[in-house]
Amino acid sequence: MAAALASSEDVRGTTSPNPPVGAVILDAEGAVVGRGATRPPGGPHAEVMALREAGERARGGTAYVTLEPCGHRGRTPPCAQALREAGVAAVRYAVADPNPPAAGGAEVLRAAGVDVAGGLLADEVAGGPLRAWLHSVRTGRPHVTWKYAATLDGRVAAADGTSRWISGPESRAEVHRIRAAADAVVAGTGTVLADDAWLTARGADGDPADRQPLRVVVGAREIPHAARVLDDAAPTLHLRTRDPRAVLAELAEREVVDVLLEGGPTLAGAFAGAGMIDRVVGYVAPALLGAGPTALGPAGVSTITEAHRWRVEGVTMSGDDVRITAVPAAGEGGP
Repeated sequence: MAAALASSEDVRGTTSPNPPVGAVILDAEGAVVGRGATRPPGGPHAEVMALREAGERARGGTAYVTLEPCGHRGRTPPCAQALREAGVAAVRYAVADPNPPAAGGAEVLRAAGVDVAGGLLADEVAGGPLRAWLHSVRTGRPHVTWKYAATLDGRVAAADGTSRWISGPESRAEVHRIRAAADAVVAGTGTVLADDAWLTARGADGDPADRQPLRVVVGAREIPHAARVLDDAAPTLHLRTRDPRAVLAELAEREVVDVLLEGGPTLAGAFAGAGMIDRVVGYVAPALLGAGPTALGPAGVSTITEAHRWRVEGVTMSGDDVRITAVPAAGEGGP
């Protein structure tokens, strides 16, 4: 299952609105004979890709899949049927499919005499490559990760507005990898106008990566035609609103599943106040400024009892910076 999880991670950002699923097939003796991951929409699912590689060696073997095999016909035939026809003897999956039209594949397989069990590495899968898709299915809106970089005293820019570079090169490279795996990157017009933000995913050489997320600029102000965010490096959507729910509703209509919020303090505060931030990735740099804007603007909090409470998922080093990831504490967050 760990190998299936790695395959799932490899295709994160390429499969929306479908989930990035990974699959591994073992033969009857327990040797790996097939690996696969979900292809872009309209293409084969992970199980089919793994079965193609395994061929006849799948018969009598075991399939490990990060998501319960689908039991319905959508753009492609049901994966439960493909596994049954391939003659696999057992299926192990991590997370049950919460999507009603697609669920039920486990029961289809059991009815055909296949040994089926779920829950293997479920937390790792649900908190990893399937996090955004599971959230989207359960809530009907995209999953939002807010990314920011700040100094030890919580400043995201100096008093004169300069902010390059607060975080170190390792953190900046990691952010580009996060961008490349997202469906959309969201920023406000203030950020775009102040920094001429490009909002692209770039490699170590500074050139745009092969895959680019949708660039989404939020706000009523006009964007100059010469702005980098309007070039042809990636598609751009300008939404003339600052309402987080309206933004996410529009993106859901466009089948966006995974959103990276990179706007300034005002936009981040609006999303936080609306309960529309599902995960925070913060980079804290070993620097002090003493003045300048803070990471988060007004978020509907007037007293300490109204504070938005979060649960820390992880604290790791990113070069000289500290990377903190957190999710809303129980009872926090919005629909």
